[in-house]
Amino acid sequence: MRYHAEIETPRGPARVDVDPPAGPATSLLVLGHGAGGGVDAPDLVALRDAAVRAGVIVARVTQPYRLAGRRAPAPAGHLDEAWSGVLAALRVRHPTVGAVVVGGRSSGARVACRTAGAVGAVGIVALAFPLHPPKRPERSRAAELDTGLPTLVVNGDRDPFGVPAAGPTVRVEVRAGEGHDLRRDPGPVAALVVGWLSDHGWARRP
Repeated sequence: MRYHAEIETPRGPARVDVDPPAGPATSLLVLGHGAGGGVDAPDLVALRDAAVRAGVIVARVTQPYRLAGRRAPAPAGHLDEAWSGVLAALRVRHPTVGAVVVGGRSSGARVACRTAGAVGAVGIVALAFPLHPPKRPERSRAAELDTGLPTLVVNGDRDPFGVPAAGPTVRVEVRAGEGHDLRRDPGPVAALVVGWLSDHGWARRP
């Protein structure tokens, strides 16, 4: 049954919106939002719907600063602490789900990458990964993708934050005509992610 809950973290209360599948769950997918956005972003909602149909429990996490009504993001360390606290609580709430996949869009993808090893994730979904600030390619964040875990990056070819390069464990899919918000046609973005989850055994085949 779908539920919403506030979870206490070292940086204040966060919110989770959890959508389970109709039958047995194949994995738990935990998603974070962008810096100034929320968990109802079109790509996150489309991914939630598609993943739930494929047997995945989807938890969308609202960071404490957003829950408190602030738009300016908290420092990276605070985001990571809050996220890690939510992941620990979700594991307690869903003890029978073995595989935990983390991800999100933009800032949420960065948080997922930075903490994936510490929270015991098996893979990462990075939507609109912000490779660098707009017009500042010298400030690359590519190192955050170097986790050693299977990682799927989905970016638009018109994203001013750039597009990461693929690597040994990093698959990069570029969507033509999409910007940073991936809102033009989020359905195929969700299908790409669910297909990748299925390839790894973390979702049922559509």
